[in-house]
Amino acid sequence: MPEEHSQTIMAVDELQAIIQRCQILEEADFKGEDFNLFQVAGQKCLEDGYAAQLLEVIQNEKNKVIVKNMGWNLISPLVRCIFMYKQEDDKREHCLRILEQLAQLCNPKELFLGLLEQIEQTSGEQVCQTVMLLLQPLQTVLLKLQNKKAYSVGLSLAVIMNQLTPLPVPYTKQQIEEDKLGLCQCCNAVVDFAKPFVNEVVKNMEKSSEYNDMELKEELIKFCMKSLQYPLLTAQLEQLEGIEEHPFRHFATEITDILWNIGELIPLVFVHHKGKSPLWENQEFADIERKNSADSLACLSYLMFVQHFGVECFPMVFSPSYLLLCNMTHIEVLLKRTEESVLSKGLDLFESCLLRMEDNSLHHHYLEFRDFINVPQDLVKIMTLCPMEHMRKKSLSILQLFIDKFDTEGKYALFRCLLKTSNHAGVEGYIIKNIKDQIHLALTEYDNIWFTGHHLISLLDLVLSLPEGAETDLLQNSDRIMASLNLLRYLIIKDCESDNQTGVWTTLGKIEQNFLKPLRVGLNMSKAHYEAEIKNKKENRKEAHSSNTVCSVTVSGEKMPAMTTGMQLQVLHSALFTFDLIESVLARVEELIEVKTKAVMDENS
Repeated sequence: MPEEHSQTIMAVDELQAIIQRCQILEEADFKGEDFNLFQVAGQKCLEDGYAAQLLEVIQNEKNKVIVKNMGWNLISPLVRCIFMYKQEDDKREHCLRILEQLAQLCNPKELFLGLLEQIEQTSGEQVCQTVMLLLQPLQTVLLKLQNKKAYSVGLSLAVIMNQLTPLPVPYTKQQIEEDKLGLCQCCNAVVDFAKPFVNEVVKNMEKSSEYNDMELKEELIKFCMKSLQYPLLTAQLEQLEGIEEHPFRHFATEITDILWNIGELIPLVFVHHKGKSPLWENQEFADIERKNSADSLACLSYLMFVQHFGVECFPMVFSPSYLLLCNMTHIEVLLKRTEESVLSKGLDLFESCLLRMEDNSLHHHYLEFRDFINVPQDLVKIMTLCPMEHMRKKSLSILQLFIDKFDTEGKYALFRCLLKTSNHAGVEGYIIKNIKDQIHLALTEYDNIWFTGHHLISLLDLVLSLPEGAETDLLQNSDRIMASLNLLRYLIIKDCESDNQTGVWTTLGKIEQNFLKPLRVGLNMSKAHYEAEIKNKKENRKEAHSSNTVCSVTVSGEKMPAMTTGMQLQVLHSALFTFDLIESVLARVEELIEVKTKAVMDENS
């Protein structure tokens, strides 16, 4: 007899010997040694390809008590062997049937711990495969548990989600179709796993309007909240052409359905801190819990108001401004993130809420809410710092949408706030252009106390000024300065001194003192400085006999990357061109003031 065959027979014989010895013992008399021998012999049978013989042993009615007490020890070698065999291999099929039998016959408590331990120990590429393999037996065992069922369901879902969370979420169409690690498939399998427990909660709620068994319900809420944070927060949830059933859209539907069925969807959308938050002694843990909850609720709002999951359950009684108010906290959470997949959800949610509203319909008192000040400031950060151009452009269009929705007093207050906080000349220039548009409306279409008279004068004090007087970096502030000059030019042309609706003529002396004169001095200094720099560079180039000499140049206080003298000259000439542009508008403004002032003096004389 070949040695390999004799070893295998020996493994089966050893198992039979242990079985026969244990068959005559009472359940209470099983010793630790028996458990170990059974595990070693069973494992050897599996590894040597004798799963069929092991299956026969397990199915034998006489071995029921032994399997009930000792079978859970076989989970680890069983899982290893299932992954070792190919899909069509009979031995794999035998292993799967053993797993099924163990789920039916083993002590539920012991098997539950064995299955969870196996899921916890898996990592990397095998996580999703292991979870999907063990979900059915785990569900079978949980349905049998009498004590601590809610706790065990919650623990199972938490362990599974913790194992999945480190895996990257497929984002592109190709990644979703490939589903390389099986995450898309696994997430939907986990929802199916949870369904009997959801049904149990629903059934109990139907039996009694005062449903008191909150434990299982709380565990299901925790699972849904975790699912909203991962994978849904970072998942691509737009409809993708060519994908008939988008796995993450299906998963999102299932999660919102669970929340609706257990009566928690609408409360979670409108109540920011639902349920019992664990009382952590460690403040760091408490902060993490709060952040995770905020992420989940923000994702839920996105699902409902942008992707319209669960919208059919939504009561159509809320005003658009109230919906915006409820969502501003969520929008702020999403806009604080830097990942494109999360940031885009924040922008889409903000845009969706604003598009429901009529222009000029948002009352100025909403600016008393902290979020209504923080969110536009977050938009400004995206507009100025985000490396993705399409995100910057979208942020700008949403900021304009936000401005358009406020009443005139709201626009006025928002402009003041953004001028003080944006710290970016381009943004300030954009706000000043908006102020000019509002003044135009006030002068041509309807009376408006906020963009005429003393309110406007107060705003012009912010607009028509130089941050550091004549020492202001004109190049860095050119966008703001040009917008301010254009606004002043418009006011002088449009508002006659005799009418003085805007009040600009009353405060002209102050404007000249705080803005025009320092600007003129600053321009002269800047032009002289840059012209001297150009002269310097040209002389240095002649001395070096080469335009390819590499050195550095400082512009607007920042050292620029190393560049040739020719490149530096180009930058310096570009700066001079900007100064010429500012100077031409400044000269026009000074000329208009002189002409209009002279005309009034002539009239009075």
